[in-house]
Amino acid sequence: MKKMTIADAAEYFNVSKEAIHNRIRRGSLDCIVDNGVKYVAVESAKSNVSANVVSDSRYTHYIEQENERLREKVDVLEKETNRLRDQREQMLIDERVKVEQIYKERDAQLRSVLHVVATKFLSHASVDDVMEEAKTVEAINVDVVDTEIEEWISLKSFLKLKRYNDKEKKKIKSRFEAVMGDDVRLSLRNGKVFLNPSEYDYSDLLR
Repeated sequence: MKKMTIADAAEYFNVSKEAIHNRIRRGSLDCIVDNGVKYVAVESAKSNVSANVVSDSRYTHYIEQENERLREKVDVLEKETNRLRDQREQMLIDERVKVEQIYKERDAQLRSVLHVVATKFLSHASVDDVMEEAKTVEAINVDVVDTEIEEWISLKSFLKLKRYNDKEKKKIKSRFEAVMGDDVRLSLRNGKVFLNPSEYDYSDLLR
């Protein structure tokens, strides 16, 4: 068994002297003390040092793999976070647009009612006539099928505008209901009959 000084062993194994001392303390290198000087047993040491180097290399490789896996997880989480944030922002924008549209429609209805009220007052109409006309206009606004196609109006609102009496309204309503489903001039929406006076003639049902 050959022995070497710490300095010679460090040079022989191509490591630092501190690394040799650490291995001696851990017991992975055999140490011989002769006249107060520490020596390393070369034959047993070389295989131990090589084993430690291999072990360190495997551990380093494992750490690198774990770091890469964690980086991939972080990337996935960041992408998901960004997607959820964008989705939430889009939802808020959509809700704001809906609210703005509702207020616009309400404002349009209010302007219609105020216009009717002002017109009736200027023409010295009675308060009852003004209120009845305002209710009719409001009902028409509510019964519009589509804000982009305002020609469609409910039969109930149409009859109010034409000022038929109750008996006439009942007869006309029966005629419309009798042909509902077969007459292309009529549309059933939410249980209500709608008609389009600007496009179709209903004189045969209103007689």
